[in-house]
Amino acid sequence: MAFQESTVPDVYQANFEPTAYLDYFKLGQNPLSDEFLHFLLKHYNATFKSAGGLKGKLLIDIGSGPTIYQLLSACESFEEIIATDYTDKNRLELEKWLKKMPGAFDWSPVVKYVCELEGNRDKWTEKEERLRRTVRQVLKCDILKERPLEPAVLPPADCLISSLCLEAACPTLGACRAALRHLRTLLRPRGHLVLSGGFETTFYMVGDKRFSALPLEEKFLLEALQETGFTIEKLEKAQRPAEGSDDRSDYTGMFFLVARRRD
Repeated sequence: MAFQESTVPDVYQANFEPTAYLDYFKLGQNPLSDEFLHFLLKHYNATFKSAGGLKGKLLIDIGSGPTIYQLLSACESFEEIIATDYTDKNRLELEKWLKKMPGAFDWSPVVKYVCELEGNRDKWTEKEERLRRTVRQVLKCDILKERPLEPAVLPPADCLISSLCLEAACPTLGACRAALRHLRTLLRPRGHLVLSGGFETTFYMVGDKRFSALPLEEKFLLEALQETGFTIEKLEKAQRPAEGSDDRSDYTGMFFLVARRRD
């Protein structure tokens, strides 16, 4: 069942359980989940840690959910990170890890993998502490609103990242175009937008709850970004692996995209 635009945020607030969602990020438990996560982490590493990688003062993560994987490579290239999400439970779960509270999710296998990509697996505890220092705030965000972060007022960001958010939060292609326009206002001129997610996803499971998703296609995504004032700088794609099975989502491929605000 597709959700109406007005109900999508309410559905997430009422039904999305962050601890169940975090099952996707337990490395070594599902080959398909591992493949997806490895794809994203490798490209985050290439984007932020390679020679000439993106860097700056402020990075805003749009739709962080309860996760940190998307910030691990960026935390050493930006002075300050602002994490954001719509649901209260996701923000609380994220704060739990940031503040080392009891019951926080164990991200160490993922952090070690990223450190291995960077050439020093043994530095994983330093990486965790660096990320905790760099994430300065966890704010409420609604990309369906013209001002996604209101009432917060932030300076224009040097970089926005958003992983697995557009297809979850936007009920229609029109809403997705509008969301990209809203996100553009949070970026400084010539600032970068880093998007990642799945192609053609119609649903995904969180525990025993099924959530509708907007099936994004490459052609639409590239056209929508160009129409809303972005220039595409990089697009990496990978097909969903044929081997292995996972009926928790029906995505057909993965994408990782870097775009720049034109003015």
